[in-house]
Amino acid sequence: MKTLVLTIRIGAWLLVILIGVLSVVPVWARPETGAPHSFEHFAAFFVTGVAFGIGFADRFVVTAFLLVLYSGLIEIVQRFVPERHSRLSDFIIDAAAVAIGVTAAAMATRRLAVLTEHLPRP
Repeated sequence: MKTLVLTIRIGAWLLVILIGVLSVVPVWARPETGAPHSFEHFAAFFVTGVAFGIGFADRFVVTAFLLVLYSGLIEIVQRFVPERHSRLSDFIIDAAAVAIGVTAAAMATRRLAVLTEHLPRP
């Protein structure tokens, strides 16, 4: 189980790096999914929140708070990147998605731990 959590934590940090890189590259270098802009933002930050919520379930409040700050930092950095722009609506979507993802995953992880604690061990 420790190996799985470590793998998820590494994946979570890689997602943060990926979001950061994709947020500052020129628009032409960013991949296009064809999905609506708001959905792309929500999905990216929600999945990142879920990964952090599983990997750091014991610290989910602090984790959610720091990821919300990161969402804001991304938007601030974009103000200084040519061809990029920052939007309050992007920040709101990103912050909500990451908070929902972290909280839902942490709650599910904690609940699963309680349920499996009562199972007989092989």
